[in-house]
Amino acid sequence: MPREDLIALEEICTHHNIATSFIHSLHRTGLIELITINDALFIDHKQLPYLEKYIDFHYKLDINVEGIESISHLLHNIYTLQQEVNKIKNRLQFYEPET
Repeated sequence: MPREDLIALEEICTHHNIATSFIHSLHRTGLIELITINDALFIDHKQLPYLEKYIDFHYKLDINVEGIESISHLLHNIYTLQQEVNKIKNRLQFYEPET
């Protein structure tokens, strides 16, 4: 993974004014992957939208990490179901008569 795709944990915490312990909690539950390079911690930039969502859940809505984990799981299930519905809709369009 190119180093320019990584964001330093300290930089994220400073920018969002959050505790590093919160991100470590997300990492322990498997919601965020931390990458260690030369004793410094980084997050892949692709995870940033998820992290920002988790920060909002925790700091704005006062949801604990266990709640965030549950919400994340439910959102993943909804996304999967939406994909399945779209596949079924596309298959059904094949059988619709033309008007």
